[in-house]
Amino acid sequence: MSTTETDKGSEQEELGAAGSQLSTAPQEETVSLPGLGVIGWARWFWRQLTSMRVALLLLLLLSLGAIPGSLIPQTGADVTKVDDFRAAHTTLAPVYDRLGLFHVYSSVWFSAIYILLFVSLIGCIVPRTWQFVGQLRGRPPGAPRRLDRLPAYTTWRTEAEPERVREAALTLMRKRRFRAHVAGDAVAAEKGYVRELGNLIFHIALIVLLVAFASGQMYKSDGTKLMVEGDGFSNALPMYDDFKSGSLFTTDDLSPFSFGLKDFNGTYELTGPNRGTPRTYQAKVKYSEGADGTDRTTTIKVNEPLKIGDAKVYLVSHGYAPVITVRDGRGKVVYQDAVPLLPLDGNVTSQGVIKVMDGYRDARGKKDQLGVRAFFLPTFGGGASVLSQFPALLNPVLNLEPYHGDLGVNSGIPQSVYQLDKTHMKGFKDTKGQQFRGNLKPGQTLKLPDGAGSITLEKDIKEWAGFEIVQEPGGTWALLGAFGAIFGLAASLFIQRRRVWVRAVRGADGVTVVEMAGLGRSESAKVPEELADLAATLYDQAPGAPDPDDSTPSPAGPAEGAEK
Repeated sequence: MSTTETDKGSEQEELGAAGSQLSTAPQEETVSLPGLGVIGWARWFWRQLTSMRVALLLLLLLSLGAIPGSLIPQTGADVTKVDDFRAAHTTLAPVYDRLGLFHVYSSVWFSAIYILLFVSLIGCIVPRTWQFVGQLRGRPPGAPRRLDRLPAYTTWRTEAEPERVREAALTLMRKRRFRAHVAGDAVAAEKGYVRELGNLIFHIALIVLLVAFASGQMYKSDGTKLMVEGDGFSNALPMYDDFKSGSLFTTDDLSPFSFGLKDFNGTYELTGPNRGTPRTYQAKVKYSEGADGTDRTTTIKVNEPLKIGDAKVYLVSHGYAPVITVRDGRGKVVYQDAVPLLPLDGNVTSQGVIKVMDGYRDARGKKDQLGVRAFFLPTFGGGASVLSQFPALLNPVLNLEPYHGDLGVNSGIPQSVYQLDKTHMKGFKDTKGQQFRGNLKPGQTLKLPDGAGSITLEKDIKEWAGFEIVQEPGGTWALLGAFGAIFGLAASLFIQRRRVWVRAVRGADGVTVVEMAGLGRSESAKVPEELADLAATLYDQAPGAPDPDDSTPSPAGPAEGAEK
């Protein structure tokens, strides 16, 4: 053994309990592989799983495993994008399917990492907690035999009695919020337990976050609803346009409420480089909570959702819904409604379909169906322009492309209300034999060829708003866990646990010798600085005595030797 190793060993023996760990982290042990046997291997596996290094490794794996969920389309978020990815990547798609990369957060491997991390954290926290409770119930260890071997040390001689020095030191330590007591000929004090408490809070907060995330995924619901001004909505499953939920969610978990869209207001920059950028973007709604709740009025803005119970109603989209009136060949009104059109660009160039399924008859009185493709420009630029020049209703124009025949709605195959299946449809022809089209401004009417009827764009152009209704029961716990993790991490990083000893004994010449020393978890300037401050305060109550070969006390006081 080298001289350095010998010195370290002897130093550890001299420090004894005073040099024991200043944290609740389990001591590193050299673990030999167990002999054959199920119980031996199970114990070895449990020790490895509940070690802090494995917990950190699992946390890293969980972070890495979440990356594919952000980069690859997920079936739980957008099935259409997943189908497009499969069509565009015929080689990668089967591999991703086998690896579960299209549903990362519900895959077997991601769930395994998640559960192992949960178990590992609990296995780390429980023994550390009991050890920490034991340290709180105990007392700081007594002073080691050689205080001058500690990183921070100072000493001086005083004419005060040793008992009075120890009493003054005990009072001083308690005043500075140290846990202190007299142990033999010295005062032992310790401070900074909040560091270990913060460490435990951080790990407990991680468990809270994991539980909140898991419960939120299993019990969450997320649906969308497009509402035209004047429409209402009740929080029931049939009312949603699109709805998805967690594996343990039931319809009974839906918060009971209803709301209606009274008015949508959107204003935009008229000039400058930000022309067309929304200035106000808000929906005025009337809502009620419960079956017999009182009606209330509020405004939903972007990033300012309506909160009702566990549900939040977000404003996510906006568009126009021109009011269309359709008359058949005999002049009878067979359709009159606001038709929501979907935006195609930032200036709200929109498209949609008008479907007249029942009641329509052509000029000869024969039953038929109408399908009209509609393109709406809130601000028509004139000429052959096919794109809106501004998102507001400055010069609205509706372009119509009518067809007649079988819409296919009775085939049993679901179809989008925003798309027109022209498989069994025929287009109306103009005088040149081309597809009949026409542009309408508010209040104008387009007559269909051969007396097949007419289509009128009413002056009242309504607006619609798209809402996303989200219900995540674990959100509050996740927020508390996040705050707890931040607080715990800050406490464990910025608070240092340290010990201070003050020994006062009578020397051979009858003069009291005072020794002060400090020890922290690691080398830090805070321990010597704090020891110097404590020594200076105690020195005022027990001033220095002359050295045996000098008639005057040292003018420097104890602070000179505060750091060894």
